[in-house]
Amino acid sequence: MRVGILGGGIIGLSSAYYLQRAGHQVTIIDQDDLQIGCSTGNAGMIVPSHLIPLASPGMISKGIRWMFNSTSPFYVKPRWSGDLIKWGYHFYQHANKEHVAKAAIALKEISLFSKSIYQQWAKELPFDFEYHERGLLMLYQTKEAEHEESETAHFANKHGIEAHILNSSEVQNLEPHVKVQARGGVFFPGDAHLTPQLLMSQLIPYLKHQGVVFKTKSTLTDFIVESQKIRELVSSTERFSFDEVILASGSWSGAISKKLNVNLPMQAGKGYSLLTPIQKNIQVPSIFLEARVAVTPMGNNIRFGGTMEIAGVNHSINMNRVKGIVDSIPKYYPEMSIPMPLQSNVWHGLRPCSPDGLPYIGRSKQIKNLTIATGHAMMGLSLGPGTGKLVQQIIDQNQTSISMEAFNPERYN
Repeated sequence: MRVGILGGGIIGLSSAYYLQRAGHQVTIIDQDDLQIGCSTGNAGMIVPSHLIPLASPGMISKGIRWMFNSTSPFYVKPRWSGDLIKWGYHFYQHANKEHVAKAAIALKEISLFSKSIYQQWAKELPFDFEYHERGLLMLYQTKEAEHEESETAHFANKHGIEAHILNSSEVQNLEPHVKVQARGGVFFPGDAHLTPQLLMSQLIPYLKHQGVVFKTKSTLTDFIVESQKIRELVSSTERFSFDEVILASGSWSGAISKKLNVNLPMQAGKGYSLLTPIQKNIQVPSIFLEARVAVTPMGNNIRFGGTMEIAGVNHSINMNRVKGIVDSIPKYYPEMSIPMPLQSNVWHGLRPCSPDGLPYIGRSKQIKNLTIATGHAMMGLSLGPGTGKLVQQIIDQNQTSISMEAFNPERYN
C-alpha cells in the first residue's frame, strides 16, 4: 500500500522502518527539515522505570506551587484557551491512584516492548547510536523527595520493574569519577540510554536508502475526505494521495486532527536542553528529583535537560527556565560548573502531552484509513520503536504485540 506518515520524529521514522520492511511504499511529510525536533535534543533515556503518568496524585498541588516560580521545573502559562481548559479538566479527572494503577500496566508493557526493539536495533542496524544499558539514578536531597521516590521504588518492584533504594555512599559508588551530592537515590538497573542526535542523523539516510520518500518543509493545510476516508492531503508544496495515513505530528497532532473532526486533547510541553563537553563524565544517567533535570552522558559530552512549560505551540525561549537547569547542576554534582549558555546554544522541543499521560496509538473509527500515533510526552524516544512496530501491525491487520486498549486514540470523543 501507499502509506503517508505525517511527522518525521522518532515515531514517524520507526513506523516507516517497519512499514517499508513489510513491503509498503512509504512517504514521510514534515513541516520542518528534521534537524531540530523533539527527537534530536532530548535526554536520550530509555525508561521502563517511568511507570507513573504525568497525571498523578500530587501533581496539581505541585504545579500550582511551581507556577509562581520563574525557574521552576513545571509551568502552565495562564491564558484564555478552550483547549487548555478542557485539557486541564481531563488532567484533573485522571490525577488519582486508580488511573495510575491502570496506566502503569500499559506503560510497562509498551516500555519493555520498545526497549527490546532498541536492543535489536543496536545489534542489527549498520550504524552506532551509542546504546548503553547502565540504568538510571533518581537523585534526591530532601526528606520529602526521598519519601516519594521510595514509594515509587516499591511501586516499581511490585510491578516487576527492578528498583534499589541507595544511601549517599552507595550512590557515590556508582560514580567513581564524579562527586555526587545527594541524600540518596533510587537506581533502576533496567533502564538504558542512547545519543538521540546520532540515531536520528543516521536513521534518516538509512531509510532513504531503503526507499522511504521524505517530503520536508511541507506544511499540511487540508484533507479531502470522502466516505470516511482521506482521499487527498493538501500541503503547502503539493497534493498527496495515500491508501493509509498515519498521524505522528507530535504537538501539532491535536490541531491537525481537528481538520478531521477527531478530538485529540493535546498540549505542547516545552523542554530545554544543553549539550556541553566535559572531561570527567558520569557513568549512569540521572534525574535530579527536586529540580526535575535529566542528565545523560553522550560520548565526550553531557546533556542536561528539563522543564515542562505548557505555554502553547511556540518557539520562544524562556532563559529563566534555562537558568533553573544550570543552577541545579552544582547542587548535585558540586565539581561541575556549567556557565549560563547563550540563548542561541539552547535547544528546545515541544513534547506532545495527552491529559492522562498515555499516548494515542490506534486506528481511528471515524476516519477509516487513519492511524494515530502521538501524545507520548517525555517518552517519545523511549517508546518510539515499539510504537512504530505497533503501527505496522495495525496497518497490516496483524495481532498487536501488546494490548492496545489503554492507548485508544478516540477515548475523548
